[in-house]
Amino acid sequence: MDIRTRTQDDLAACVEALAEVQAADRYPVRWPDDPGAWLTPGGMTTAWVAIEAGAVLGHVALTRDLEVSRLFVTPAARGHGVAARLLEAARASTPLPLKLEVSSEGRAAIRFYERSGWRRVGSTRAEWLNAAGEPALLYHYVSPPGH
Repeated sequence: MDIRTRTQDDLAACVEALAEVQAADRYPVRWPDDPGAWLTPGGMTTAWVAIEAGAVLGHVALTRDLEVSRLFVTPAARGHGVAARLLEAARASTPLPLKLEVSSEGRAAIRFYERSGWRRVGSTRAEWLNAAGEPALLYHYVSPPGH
């Protein structure tokens, strides 16, 4: 498996991988009208992909304000360190701490972040609705010190 900077040529495969994730996990909660644009959030500086045998296994983006965004791993690739390697690529791009937010419904993601040393620093309510039809509870995390 290779982790490398995402190119424009990767976007269609990233959308296909995201569709697998959305079908399995409801992430993103609402399928975007333009999934390629959704994978390129405002303020994005870089995105990375995990590739094996030409297939996208995972994706992560980093924004100007050092927020990890659009992190996902396809269901078939989970449990093989893909998310950890994607996060490490993002962390290696700057000496500064990173931040991220995750919905309280993302229990597996929360366990992964906390096992990886990310520290929860707060919570807020989102503008979008969770599975219960309420504003989603978002947990905010900061990356562990050092690389």
